[in-house]
Amino acid sequence: MAKKEVERLLIAGGESYDVRLKYDTLEPKSAFVEAANKEGYDFTEPELDEVLRESGDDFASFGNPRKRGIWWF
Repeated sequence: MAKKEVERLLIAGGESYDVRLKYDTLEPKSAFVEAANKEGYDFTEPELDEVLRESGDDFASFGNPRKRGIWWF
């Protein structure tokens, strides 16, 4: 069930520039997960890692302004 929550956030980020803007700048990963949980998503850092690993995505951010390549479009 929690993996579905991670997927829901990644899809929301793919659909919304505002979601990407907020989450792309959050460091470290624990802050990312904490912010997501405060907004109603329910998953842990290991669950996020598992979904990213399965999809071949990397949590690392790059560029200026910061971006992540994790969002599902």
